[in-house]
Amino acid sequence: MSQFFQIHDENPQARLVRQAVDIIRKGGVIVYPTDSGYAIGCRIGDKQSMDKIRQIRQLDKAHNFTLVCRDLSDISTYAQTDNSHYRLLKAHTPGAYTFILKATRELPKRLMHPKRKTIGIRIPENAIAQALLEELGEPLLSSTLILPNDDMPMTDPYEIRHALEHQLDLIIDGGFCGFEATTVIDFEEDVPVVVRKGLGDVTPFE
Repeated sequence: MSQFFQIHDENPQARLVRQAVDIIRKGGVIVYPTDSGYAIGCRIGDKQSMDKIRQIRQLDKAHNFTLVCRDLSDISTYAQTDNSHYRLLKAHTPGAYTFILKATRELPKRLMHPKRKTIGIRIPENAIAQALLEELGEPLLSSTLILPNDDMPMTDPYEIRHALEHQLDLIIDGGFCGFEATTVIDFEEDVPVVVRKGLGDVTPFE
């Protein structure tokens, strides 16, 4: 049976944030709000929790997970950027974007795309997500919360609780945070490529 925390979407309660991070550090799988819907996440190095997310979402091994980071300082450990790309990242984060970057050697191989050696990175503009990341001190390995056979992500914390309370360790109710996906920008080459148009404005990257 999962725990269910109601956390204020503008002023997250520090006590609940600490309790949530304690669950993450102990290997918990959580659902939490971002600026483009709810995500399911766990610690980076926790293979068992990662496998649990795969099971819940029925993902194959080729699925690309995303590292949700608190700011750009987290990115350099796990991904490579040149100066021009870094300037674009700095100008458009935090925000509803996922950036595909070349992975560094520090990134565990099971987290990167098996053929392209890339990783998705995002910095959300959501007070609860930012509070969790600040307290945790490292990125969250995450995926959008879309259940098998569904086309759209789940948006109602109470529906999430009804569907998944026996499979998750924690559900954070942060209110309605939308359901439109992030805009995905591929930074593998010199010129950015818009892979998916979503909530984030694509104009600066076209």
